[in-house]
Order: sequence, then structure tokens, then C-alpha cells
Amino acid sequence: MTQAAPDLKTFLPLSPAVFHILLALAEGDRHGYGISKEVKERTAGAVRLGPGTLYRSIKQLLSDGWIEEADERADPALDDQRRRYYRLSGLGRSIAAAEAARLADLVDLARERNLIADAV
Repeated sequence: MTQAAPDLKTFLPLSPAVFHILLALAEGDRHGYGISKEVKERTAGAVRLGPGTLYRSIKQLLSDGWIEEADERADPALDDQRRRYYRLSGLGRSIAAAEAARLADLVDLARERNLIADAV
């Protein structure tokens, strides 16, 4: 008997920290510092994930099955073996996509209500 797919809406909305972590991992495997650096760069420093928030979130995401540890390293000879790399699971990717769609719907509504100017 196959298990029914979860209703992704039950996981939403995501906290900003969790969504930023999932977005960073959507591009590929990263270690914790790499996730933090990607978020800081992508947001021009507006969002900074402190170590407590980052690793507490990673621990929960691992426990929930949204991310998983990656065994492979791009270049094991150059990489610190103590670093743990993470990747999105299928469930994590689906949840991130559902959150992106939810946020896109909100942006569309804000445009309809003239709260956001249309792009030129």
C-alpha cells in the first residue's frame, strides 16, 4: 500500500530563515557556512543567518526529512572532512516550491491592490 502524499499547505508558511536555507540548497549541495554566505550575498546583506538560527534550522530540517546530508564532495582533497554538506530532499523541494507559489500569489494580490507598481 502506498502512502498518500502530504498536503504541502500544512507546512506553510515557512519562516524566512527556513525558506532562505531551502532556496540556497535549491542551487546545489552546500555546507552550513556556504548556506549562510549564499543568503547574505543574495540578499545584499539584508538577511544574515546567525549560527544558532542556521544550525538549529538545519537540525530540524534534517529531522523532518526536508533536507539530507550529502555524502559526495566536489573535491574531497581540498575540502575539510569535518564539514557536513546538505541537499534538498524531494519533499523539501516540493515544500520550497509550494512556499514560492504562495508568496507569488501574495505578490499578485498586492499588484491587484496597487501596492506594487508594475515593472517597466
